[in-house]
Amino acid sequence: MMTDKELLEMYKPMVSFLSSLCGPGCEVLLHDVSKSDSGTVIAVANGHHSGRGIGSPMTDLANQITKDKIYKTQDYLTNYHGVSKSKNFISNTYFIKNEDRLIGLLCVNRNTTAIHELDLALANLKKHYNLSEGRTDIQEDLSTPVEEMLSTLVNQAVKEAGVSPQRMSRQEKINIVHQLNEQGVLTMKGAVSEIARQLFVSEPTVYRYLNHK
Repeated sequence: MMTDKELLEMYKPMVSFLSSLCGPGCEVLLHDVSKSDSGTVIAVANGHHSGRGIGSPMTDLANQITKDKIYKTQDYLTNYHGVSKSKNFISNTYFIKNEDRLIGLLCVNRNTTAIHELDLALANLKKHYNLSEGRTDIQEDLSTPVEEMLSTLVNQAVKEAGVSPQRMSRQEKINIVHQLNEQGVLTMKGAVSEIARQLFVSEPTVYRYLNHK
């Protein structure tokens, strides 16, 4: 049987391989969680996206994964949202196991901030030339599930503000929260969590914004 160290060494070349495959907008990290929950990063490519390097600790989600033993029932997590230094990521984590023990994490984080800003810029350009598709004050969603509809409503409010959430002032974010509340969005299940994610703030902050006059 291979030792934990020997097994993890086999994954190190995958870090540079995945980085080359996915491009410079993709951050790849290899964590060794076999002995310690601090200073776990043993290989990294394009770490400037989150500012992490060799010896950096695990994220809160990675710690939660090990605590909840999610790896016992699945081999990986894909396409979940992550935030670091006001940057938006689509993240993926592969669980490296030696028999039934979790010994490492191979994480691939795609920085989607530029795509989000491009989306906002395109929306502003269409608005400037009156190229928006129909009225935005009246909208009917015939087939979208509640979760996706919620995401769409919040995203629409952010786009109408015309400013990237990373560059918004506190007051601009407060205005968006109040606007969504007046539309009844805050009564939908998961609304606070979705608003917090898209505005890059915590859920308690959303509640503070809601109570701010």
